[in-house]
Amino acid sequence: MEKAPAKKTAKADPKSTIIKGYVSYVLEHGHEPASVFKFAKELKMAEEEFYNYFTSFEAVKSSVWGHIFDQTIQNIESQEVYRSYSAREKLLSFFFTWIEELKKNRSYLLAIYHGKKDLKNMLPSEIKSFKSKFKDFANEIILEGKETEEIANRPLITERYDEAMWLQVWFVFQFWLKDTSPAFEKTDAAIEKSVNLAFDLMGKSAVDTFIDFAKFLYQNK
Repeated sequence: MEKAPAKKTAKADPKSTIIKGYVSYVLEHGHEPASVFKFAKELKMAEEEFYNYFTSFEAVKSSVWGHIFDQTIQNIESQEVYRSYSAREKLLSFFFTWIEELKKNRSYLLAIYHGKKDLKNMLPSEIKSFKSKFKDFANEIILEGKETEEIANRPLITERYDEAMWLQVWFVFQFWLKDTSPAFEKTDAAIEKSVNLAFDLMGKSAVDTFIDFAKFLYQNK
C-alpha cells in the first residue's frame, strides 16, 4: 500500500515570528531583550536575519501598534451600521473598538509603558507611525463632519482638529493604563465625555452664530 504524501507544513513568516517572539519575551521577563543579538539567538535565527525585517526593537514595537490600529479599523468597517454613523459616532466607535484591541495586549503594554514618567511629555518613537495613521483616519471624520455641519469650518483652527483628536487618543491611552475600575468602566466614561466635549467645541457654537449675525449686519448696514 502506497503511503500518502506527507503534508507540507507552512513555514512560519520570519517577520511574524520576530513580533510574536518579542511580545512573548516582554510578557515573560517584564522588559525588552538586552540586545538584538541575544534575542535573535533565543529565536534560533542569525542576527542579520532580524535586520532583514526590522532595524531595531522600536521598529518591532511600531509593528505591534500598526497591527492594533489595522485590527481596529477592520473591525469597525466590517459593521454595516458603521456607514450610517455620524462623525461623532464614528469616532466613538473607533475609541471603544480600539480599547478592545488594547485589552488583548494589556500585559505587554503595561510592561512597556506603565510607570514611564516622560510618557505625558514625549511620544515614544515607535508610536509615531500609529499617530500618522490615526490622523489620516481623523481627517476623514473631520471632512465628513464639515459636510454634515457637525463640525464648524473655522479658518486656521479647523486644520488643527486632527491634532486635537490625537491628543484625545493619547490621553485615553494613558488613562486606560492606570485604570483599575471593573471592565475599565472609567475609561469608557472618559471616552464618552472627551469625544462629546470635542464635538461640542468643534460644532457650531453661540459664538459662531453671533459672528455670522455681526457679519450680516455689517454687510447690510
